Amino acid sequence: MKTITLLSLICLAGALPAGAPAQTIASPSGDLTLVFGLSGEGEPVYSLDYKGKRIVDRSRLGLRGDERDFTSGFEILSVDTLGVDRTWQPVWGEYAEIRDNFREMAVGLRASAPEREMTLRFRLFDDGLGFRYEFPRQKEGSYLTLKDEATEFNFTGDHTLFCIPGDYDTDEYLWSETTFSTLPEAMNGYRTHSEAQRTGGNTIQTPMLLKTADPVYVNVHEAALVNYPAMLLDVDTDGHAMKAHLVPDRLGVAGYMQYPFQTPWRTLIVSDDARDILSSQLILNLNEPCAIEDTSWIKPMKFMGVWWEMFTGHQKTWAYSDDYLAKPGITDYTALTPNGRHPANTDNVKRYIDFAAAHGIEGVLVEGWNEGWEDWASYRKNRQFLFDKAYPDFDVEGLHEYARSKGVKLIMHHETAANAADYALQLDRAFQFMKDNGYDAVKTGYVGAIIPRSEHHTSQWMVDHVLDVAKRAADYQIMVDSHEAPRPTGLCRTWPNWLAQESARGGEFESMGGNPPSHTALLPFTRLKGGPMDYTPGLFETRLSYYNEGKDSQAGTTLARQLALYLTMPSPMQMACDLPENYERFPDAFRFIEDVPVDWRDSRYLEAEPARYITVARQDKHSDDWYVGAITDDKARTALIDFSFLPEGRQYEATVYEDAPDADWKDNPQAYRIRKVKVDSGTRLSQYLAPGGGAAMRVVPLP
Repeated sequence: MKTITLLSLICLAGALPAGAPAQTIASPSGDLTLVFGLSGEGEPVYSLDYKGKRIVDRSRLGLRGDERDFTSGFEILSVDTLGVDRTWQPVWGEYAEIRDNFREMAVGLRASAPEREMTLRFRLFDDGLGFRYEFPRQKEGSYLTLKDEATEFNFTGDHTLFCIPGDYDTDEYLWSETTFSTLPEAMNGYRTHSEAQRTGGNTIQTPMLLKTADPVYVNVHEAALVNYPAMLLDVDTDGHAMKAHLVPDRLGVAGYMQYPFQTPWRTLIVSDDARDILSSQLILNLNEPCAIEDTSWIKPMKFMGVWWEMFTGHQKTWAYSDDYLAKPGITDYTALTPNGRHPANTDNVKRYIDFAAAHGIEGVLVEGWNEGWEDWASYRKNRQFLFDKAYPDFDVEGLHEYARSKGVKLIMHHETAANAADYALQLDRAFQFMKDNGYDAVKTGYVGAIIPRSEHHTSQWMVDHVLDVAKRAADYQIMVDSHEAPRPTGLCRTWPNWLAQESARGGEFESMGGNPPSHTALLPFTRLKGGPMDYTPGLFETRLSYYNEGKDSQAGTTLARQLALYLTMPSPMQMACDLPENYERFPDAFRFIEDVPVDWRDSRYLEAEPARYITVARQDKHSDDWYVGAITDDKARTALIDFSFLPEGRQYEATVYEDAPDADWKDNPQAYRIRKVKVDSGTRLSQYLAPGGGAAMRVVPLP
């Protein structure tokens, strides 16, 4: 790691006089300029300019609690500035090395009657801004019962917004492309899982993306969400403004804080080039360095699993038996009658292990292996999930040995039905059971309302819970893929065993109405800025009527596009989501899934426009091979792939997996071709993408 370069340091002892000039700081390139000051009432305010144009107008800052108000009456006590330019190496990711280059300004504030102190720390990068609140020990009181934040983002026009509705308990929405003025109409069509949890018609979630007419793109989110509630945004449609909305508990309290403490970073990624939004590492840079001393056991992987069978119309079920209601008090599952529709059984899991071993897939996930799935979705809790008790038809020890003999790792599934408190009580026993039986990765799930504490999925308590799961998993050298958890904020840098999360509308919805092609062309600009997503790509049979004539759901994708998603939706834990028999129907296309890595040395975004198209090239961390992925929305387009990222003077062969000329996501999704073409650093390749389609390439150096 390079040492920090201190470019400047200013410390002003004593409060600045009333009417002191505003404090200004610029990013290393000078493209971004932040101005901070105090209003006449002593309110902290800031503004942000990009290349000489105002992006965020004068906006207020501060926090409110029951015991203290940190929004006004302040004077500036000190201003410290410094510059940092360093690099660090992530355990896995899009880049083998990341540059962390910023200018920082920390403004110490003090107010009286009663006396209060607060520091506002700003970090200005070339690709955006991060700022947070820091609270030292106060002269009076040890605690703050947090009510809300006064943090504002006052934008300068009726810009385009890419957003989903504010919801305390789910992120699983399709995205709206709207404006400030049309936001109420766009949000009217949404309904949350519970009407009582609605935050209001003009509240949206982070991360969200904003696009000005120029255009300038702005991603608004947060980094390092620890011991604090997640942030939504209340939108003033007339004033083109947004204000922080902290997710409360069921008592209406946002947070229970003890001095000293600091908030998460509030982040704005800013550029006039959409590709820069995708390549930005700002949120990772604002997180703490890796907290795990030995990371050699953390292994990025591809996996498949006993999962999609339950979605496809096969009438398969996670539960072992259907007669639990007739025997509600029984605890011996061998006394229950098997329903014959339970795919998490020994023979079926061996089938997946055999296929994975034959095709170089490292892991096999098994859902529905453990006791407790009967009646789970009703939350009556006639059965408790037990994470160290297998169903009678699932041979834990035998499968452990069988997978080991095949060189495949089994992945545990811990669905909690949102009973996170019960899961916390079982956690050590569950992780020890995993280690005893050869599991070193777990997929966690929190479907439903958080019970019995009646917390929300993104309230402070739940934020703490999911982070604690990742920390305790690290103690057992277990990797985590969390679903229905608070959306990620870059904590995978600190805890790199937290490989992936869902926290958005993923591939499972292809069986529940489908996801439009624009969905996966927008997620990398929004949800993925906080961290990798377990989207579950690799769907080859896109029409559920193939399994059941009564199922009319269809995925918004061609087969070739599914291959491209392994590049455009990067994750160190990537699923091949379809059934083995569907991959056997298209073995030449499946070859790409066999070959594509999940960990990268370098990434180059070649073309991008949110919800329209993405073209990216990535270099394998462990070879000289490059891979290219390109996707489009529901309109056909020609991607221009510039191979200038290749070293000069060297020839490569590109194997191209592409849409056939007559391919279409709706009418002809499985029409694809495979061809080979010679390329070098001077090649400019025009690549056709069908409606809802894509292309994937493996680019290998020639001898």
